[in-house]
Amino acid sequence: MGRVTIKEIAQRAGVSKGAVSYALNGQPGVSEATRARVLKVAEELHWVPNRAARMLSVARSETFGLVLARSARTLSEEPFYMGFVGGLETVLSRRSYALALKVVPTIDEELATYRKWAAEKRVDGVILVDLRVDDPRIPLLRALEMPAIVVGDPSLADGLACVWTNSTAAMGVAVEHLASLGHTRIARVAGPPEHGHVWIRDQAFARDTERLGLAAEIVHTDFSGDEGAAATRRVLTAGARPTAILYDNDLMAVAGLSAVNGLGLRSPDDVTLLAWDDSALCRITQPRLTAMSHDIVGYGERVAERLFELLEGAEPTPHLYSTPELQIRESSGPPHSTAQTGSP
Repeated sequence: MGRVTIKEIAQRAGVSKGAVSYALNGQPGVSEATRARVLKVAEELHWVPNRAARMLSVARSETFGLVLARSARTLSEEPFYMGFVGGLETVLSRRSYALALKVVPTIDEELATYRKWAAEKRVDGVILVDLRVDDPRIPLLRALEMPAIVVGDPSLADGLACVWTNSTAAMGVAVEHLASLGHTRIARVAGPPEHGHVWIRDQAFARDTERLGLAAEIVHTDFSGDEGAAATRRVLTAGARPTAILYDNDLMAVAGLSAVNGLGLRSPDDVTLLAWDDSALCRITQPRLTAMSHDIVGYGERVAERLFELLEGAEPTPHLYSTPELQIRESSGPPHSTAQTGSP
């Protein structure tokens, strides 16, 4: 049998999960009759509290932690984390919780931060983003017994609770859209290959382009606008020129559009551009950018909700939040009959 949760106790006792939490933790907020009924049901079900729940009730800091190992400049320009943190804060504020946000330059400093937070009991749980393949943060968080919610694919979470979006399916939709327009040579301007979600997209992009018989190229960057623009210029001026470019985030796509214009080319006449995330940036460019769209604020909200559920005794299971959906706009079009090969 799996671990008995407070949800099951609440259903059996006929009370809310909040009432169960108050009763089991000896906190005010329920009558003595309700407390006695909850404790009796918990005993009948052989309920055993997990460490995460004990941390919340006994040594609660009312703070969650989020460490971002990226450059401050990239984060200041990146719309994804603006929306994601906004979603987190929406849920945290309802529970009178704070977010401890720290930006560090390296993953080693991120690991040091978790050790410090654990030693000082600074946070009740952490939100782990930008998963790596064989991520060193996961075994550390296990060793520290620090409650964590992973923002990433279950294949990378190593059994930790996670909330994820289906990048593999979304990549298939994106590549098929470009192929349906008649594009046979596609470039992808991607993030760092050590990031797990980039690695997953790399594999999906390679499989889908091979399946459809397309010529494909990947250029890895640091997610910044500067590198996104540089990668765009590189693929459009070296060798056989792609007629479509797919970007791993909106910032690089917008910078890429500027680079296209700087080369004397136009989208979609000379090159179709497709962004990922679909922030407001995609809708204020000219032309407006086709994008793989998902609700970033809602994503952050669900991550925060799931971490609270975990601390209240939920099982550390994966939760699929969404599959990004294609939003077709003016930057999509068939390859131009006069598109040239090589330098424009």
